Amino acid sequence: MGWVNRLDRRVFERVAAAHPPGVQAVLPRLSRAADHSRLWLATAAVMAATGDRTARRAAVRGVGALALASLATNTVIKYVSSRERPLIDAVPLARRLKRQPRSTSFPSGHSASAAAFATGVAMESRRHGLLVAPVAAAVAASRVYVGVHYPADVLAGCLLGSGAALATSRWLPRRPPAGVSHHRRASAPALPGGAGLVVVVNAGAGSGSSTEGDRIRKLLPGAEVVEPGPDEDLTAVLAAAADRARALGVCGGDGTVNAAAAQAAERGLPLAVFPGGTLNHFALDTGINGFSQTADAVTTGEAVGVDVARIRPAPGAAGADRYFLNTFSLGIYPELVRAREELRERTQLGAWSRWPSAAVSLVRVLATAEPFEIALNGRPQRLWLLFTGNGLYSPEGFAPSHRTQLDDGLLDVRTVAADKPLARTRLALTALTGTLAYSRVHTAVRLPRLRLTELPDGGTIAYDGETAAAPRDLVLDKHPEPLAVYRPLSTDAL
Repeated sequence: MGWVNRLDRRVFERVAAAHPPGVQAVLPRLSRAADHSRLWLATAAVMAATGDRTARRAAVRGVGALALASLATNTVIKYVSSRERPLIDAVPLARRLKRQPRSTSFPSGHSASAAAFATGVAMESRRHGLLVAPVAAAVAASRVYVGVHYPADVLAGCLLGSGAALATSRWLPRRPPAGVSHHRRASAPALPGGAGLVVVVNAGAGSGSSTEGDRIRKLLPGAEVVEPGPDEDLTAVLAAAADRARALGVCGGDGTVNAAAAQAAERGLPLAVFPGGTLNHFALDTGINGFSQTADAVTTGEAVGVDVARIRPAPGAAGADRYFLNTFSLGIYPELVRAREELRERTQLGAWSRWPSAAVSLVRVLATAEPFEIALNGRPQRLWLLFTGNGLYSPEGFAPSHRTQLDDGLLDVRTVAADKPLARTRLALTALTGTLAYSRVHTAVRLPRLRLTELPDGGTIAYDGETAAAPRDLVLDKHPEPLAVYRPLSTDAL
């Protein structure tokens, strides 16, 4: 490797001797601004503050990648590496940093953080990535310019940072491009100006903004917009709205959309979704990104068909059907979600703490939780959790995040067994490392129907963010008719 070191020093010396115009006023300041990742954290804060969901997700991935790269670089590799910093005799005094770093030279931590943040942002948003990438490249180049790293240190740091960003897909899976989704066209009436549409706005969902109803009225002046008060029963308001509507509209999060979908499915009405919640999983999977998209589809009568999954009492048992558009779960999954949200509210770290909160909550829940016994299609099992998706979710494992088809007629059933040796420990380790899909405690099957019997007394079921007492026996299947959901048609609608 002697020739590599010689080449490295030769390039360093040429950079030290170069005097490109306009660079000296920028690169040293940029290098200092990136100390302790301040530049990238400030950039992420600005992106998140815009309110754009894509920008916010890009900021979250960028910060996650940065944290992973910094951990690997500063706590592991630098302590193993023994490469000394360059001699700065040839570097002009005006370029040098006031405080020279004392750690080893390989790899460049600044470059690793810059590449990690830029790559993470670009993975979610090409537009934002193109804005961040030149700044990240300048930060990396500045480390050679100010004389604290050799070029190979910078190159290694960039490769490490990019790899860290790619590794975040294990814990924060990427959503597929819009063209990858597959939706089938459905019949829905065109409602010019929204005439015949009744929209129920749940101001308690998400941010609770009172302007959402006004936005809908401006987009669809012929629609009736209902904004129930805090003391009104949302289900009753939705039922009354559906009884007098040609199409039912809803503005809120996944729980609110679920309640509206139940009313629409029972009456055979099309549904118009205005995403107004915090996460809006169903709207994102359907391809609805904003109010204007839904309004355009209502006006032109464009819609796609989606499955509605049912939670039915076992034959002969009393009780009404429940519905879910996204997920159904039993066991520690509902407890984990509840513990994670409580921890995030208590720490007030918001979206930045999603994975750390999930990790801490998983350890806490597993420490006190007990597995449960149940029979699935007549087969007794001892489980830590049961997850059922309305359609096939990706990726496999503990963090399913998205679907590319919502009318496949199948339930995505995943279980984590509790009767395997060291099942609790294996669950924790594989969930935290993103390898649960490859563990023997994890099972995944696709079924059109699933019967659950012998559920434990006092248990809880969770569906689309809602919880309820678990009955002794129930059946999961699909509503016979797909639900028509207004959405502009594109190349992914067949």
